[in-house]
Amino acid sequence: MPSPLAVMLWSTLGGLVLATIGVLLLLPSRYEKPPATTAGDAASVSVQILVLGDIGRSPRMQYHALSIAKHGGTVHLIGYHESSPHPDLLSSPNVTIHPLAAPPRILRSPSIPFVIAGPLKVLWQVGTLLQVLGYTAPACTWLLVQNPPSIPTLAIALAVSIMRNTRLMIDWHNYGWTILSGTKGPAHPFVAISKAYECALAQAAPTANITVTHAMAAELRGPPWNVTSPVVTLHDRPASIFQPLSSPSERVAFLTRLPETKPFAASILSGATRLIVSSTSWTPDEDFSLLLDALVSYANTNTGTDAKTFNSTPRPAILAIITGKGPQKAHYSSLIETLSRSGQLGNITIATAWLSLPDYASLLRSADLGVCLHKSSSGVDLPMKVVDMFGSGLPVAAYSNYASFGELVREGVNGCGFETADELAGVLARLFAGKGEDEDELATLRKGARDESALRWDEEWDRVLGRVFGFTAAEA
Repeated sequence: MPSPLAVMLWSTLGGLVLATIGVLLLLPSRYEKPPATTAGDAASVSVQILVLGDIGRSPRMQYHALSIAKHGGTVHLIGYHESSPHPDLLSSPNVTIHPLAAPPRILRSPSIPFVIAGPLKVLWQVGTLLQVLGYTAPACTWLLVQNPPSIPTLAIALAVSIMRNTRLMIDWHNYGWTILSGTKGPAHPFVAISKAYECALAQAAPTANITVTHAMAAELRGPPWNVTSPVVTLHDRPASIFQPLSSPSERVAFLTRLPETKPFAASILSGATRLIVSSTSWTPDEDFSLLLDALVSYANTNTGTDAKTFNSTPRPAILAIITGKGPQKAHYSSLIETLSRSGQLGNITIATAWLSLPDYASLLRSADLGVCLHKSSSGVDLPMKVVDMFGSGLPVAAYSNYASFGELVREGVNGCGFETADELAGVLARLFAGKGEDEDELATLRKGARDESALRWDEEWDRVLGRVFGFTAAEA
């Protein structure tokens, strides 16, 4: 009969073996490279694409998925499924969407202090990300992750890429810590923690990096980032749905159909009313009061002292359509109503709308001017909305006080920059109420925007990332 000590030792050993087997069984499967049938076999390329946000409102990541799928690769797109994704994603046999479970409503309530809700929300995200990235979606060749948000995305992506033998690629749209600084203030302790975390993960995590501007790529290579892995710049370009007008009749048909423009269609078509469009996420990084103040200034014919900018010539009316969803929409909608009731808007009408992607694209190509209020928290990112406007042949007036502005908008060629409400009011007055040279200026900007529309996402993606994923031959 075995001694009690032997029984205890064998039981302990057996328990350890069973525990080890259990842990190994719980580990996610690892990516195994399939046998290549031909060099650069597209079918062997598989990519998990992670968006810790609404897939339908993440155009750049959707375009990545479409490009990979068009080349024959397999895509597993992971994110929140709140609004409808691009229709081509839904119809593609190469794309599978894996929805993330949203945090409980109580964690998204503003009544819960950030110091409590923030960590609990992160814990929820950690669990859902591990489940979908590690177990629901199959192991892939690549894991392409959008940053920001960086917490907890980058850490979980790094852990999963190691466990599943997957190459990690970060698509840098901006910096998470600079956005947090803008909402919580630069002195908030979480800002310093976020910056240190993001810098550490940038150095440790990726196989490769993508940036939206050359300025951002240069920053990542220098301190405090000191990224040593490859960094390539992929400028945003419009998808094929954003095209200039094909004929005047197309504009007539759209303006007389859309509910927001139908009552003004005849006036817009005659030039008596100008149509401007601004797309916004209604967040603090877009100061919507700039546009409201500029429109009030434009409506006041006695505003300003520059005879060229603010002349006595009657100005066209303006219909401003603001598209998008976001947390500050109710606040600004109330402010718009107050301005309208008080008569401060004069001959200006402001409408808010949430449009389908085809209608939004048609609105852009039917408008006279696009307005972008994006303020870069880092100084080195660029707004995707301007890219879509250019793709539609629409000139742009955009907030310009950040370093990378010139990589997209060329002053006097395809758009105009402004930093204050008075400057924006001056741009509107000059372009819309001008005669002779000023009228020629708007036509020049429109031509520049149409020229810009020739630069497309597919060509840019193939040139920069096609060779990284192995779809196209590397340049000699």
